[in-house]
Amino acid sequence: MSAPARALLLWCPDWPVLAAEIVDGVPATDPVVVLHANRVVACSERARAEGIRRGLRRREAQGRCPQVTVVDHDPGRDARAFEPVVAAVEEVVAGVEVIRPGACATAARGPSRYLGGEEAAAERIVEHVAQSCAVESQVGIADGVFAAGLAAREGRIVPPGGTAAFLATRPVEALGRPALVDLLRRLGVRTLGDFAALPAGDVLARFGFDGALAHRLAAGRDDRPLAVRQPPADLTVTAEHDEPIDRVDAAAFAARTLAERLHERLAAYGLACTRLGIEAVTAHGQELHRVWRHDGLLTAAAIADRVRWQLDGWLSGSNGRGGARPARPTAGIIRLRLVPDGVLAQAGLQPGLWGETGAERERAHRALNRVQGILGPEAVVTAVLGGGRSPADQVRLVPWGDERVPARPGPPPLPALPPPGATPSVGSAESGRAAVRAGRRTGRARAVPEPPWPGRIPPPAPAVVLPTPLAAEVHDAAGEPVVVSARLAVSAAPARLTVGAGRPAEISGWAGPWPVDERWWAPAEARRRARFQVCLVDGSALLLAVEGGQWLVEAIYD
Repeated sequence: MSAPARALLLWCPDWPVLAAEIVDGVPATDPVVVLHANRVVACSERARAEGIRRGLRRREAQGRCPQVTVVDHDPGRDARAFEPVVAAVEEVVAGVEVIRPGACATAARGPSRYLGGEEAAAERIVEHVAQSCAVESQVGIADGVFAAGLAAREGRIVPPGGTAAFLATRPVEALGRPALVDLLRRLGVRTLGDFAALPAGDVLARFGFDGALAHRLAAGRDDRPLAVRQPPADLTVTAEHDEPIDRVDAAAFAARTLAERLHERLAAYGLACTRLGIEAVTAHGQELHRVWRHDGLLTAAAIADRVRWQLDGWLSGSNGRGGARPARPTAGIIRLRLVPDGVLAQAGLQPGLWGETGAERERAHRALNRVQGILGPEAVVTAVLGGGRSPADQVRLVPWGDERVPARPGPPPLPALPPPGATPSVGSAESGRAAVRAGRRTGRARAVPEPPWPGRIPPPAPAVVLPTPLAAEVHDAAGEPVVVSARLAVSAAPARLTVGAGRPAEISGWAGPWPVDERWWAPAEARRRARFQVCLVDGSALLLAVEGGQWLVEAIYD
């Protein structure tokens, strides 16, 4: 595997605080905190001196520093204020990608060759940003964007080939994944070097795709585990406007419409976007271009947000600190174009029950583990599909975190991973490796042929399987009970169904019987029955079974 390309990343410390000063005039030299969901996401240097840290709740932060200024988190404000900084960097180097507001990256090879080395390029960029925007920044250069981001926090240039050693001593908190970090800590994995030493296959089996991506980053490999290819030309979407757009609200509406068109076009090809190019042309012929980079997959909402932020940055005309360029365009936008600069196949990336892979899924896993700790393992169960003739036989409820093995052989199940925290352990990195190997053993299922299971009812499967079947009566049109002979001959067509003490319901259609003669060689365990599917005039559908002359309602169709 080839080494990742050298990346140069510029990072502006405490950018949400600086953006609040640029846009809203909040003095960044005072104690300032930026809150999101009632927690601190950024704070000024004065606030840190008072003991405030990221992650604190609002009340605790105000308790440590009563005179602190509270600012709400606004990603649009951060992106709008960051646009002059990106424009200043682009005056020195080409091909700048915005990682997030406050950080942008570019390939290090071009600037280093043109400006006389990596150190000279870093100094030139930092100096130019300071002079143009009056913003303090730091540059890091390393193999890969992730390592360059960590190096930028120290203003460091990692020599070629030294990225793995640079990352090895960093704590696992540098991954920026709280749930994964908490689990790794409990497994005895405390540094990126310990995490990188784990076998890649075991990490994928135990932690899933997001954990595998974090494992690659910890090992100093490129943060793009999938090959990004250039998309075909027809994926680009363009919007022409007769009236030039010069207001932010009109631009936001156009951005949302165009983002939905792009997302639908990508979905039609089974693709997802990871890097987005935004191009605009004004009525005076001025061309604007910016590339946004994203670690995951850009959804329609994420595309719309980035286009809106970028248009807001262009149209607001904010000069930032120190009169930084660029100024507001001299005319409105008449053409807007979205270019999916990096796409990959979206196969196998369907969101789970709790949304996209990442924080929401990890939070759900942690919550379920807490419930088990309070109420016991049997309080949280998950269904495992298997084989069998009846719907009740095909589903087995397993405690959350236990081995997902069907009660009866059936079709090969989807790969299921034990939830994070299901095998808690403490100790050295070797104990973490052992836990990961155990997770792999329980998380992978062997594909075995499914037995024929004669007598199984055809699909679709019922939506609700009753834990205890309900007694019922079935009569024909003449009011006589419907019986099934030993040779599976039905005495008459079912016409009415009565469940328990309820009122009779008319049957509009029926299918069957599907006979089942189980364990006939063991008289004590033998069962002989026949199943029917019936539709009632009110639109409901039921699965019935007759055994020993008694009709039962086993399941309900949706």
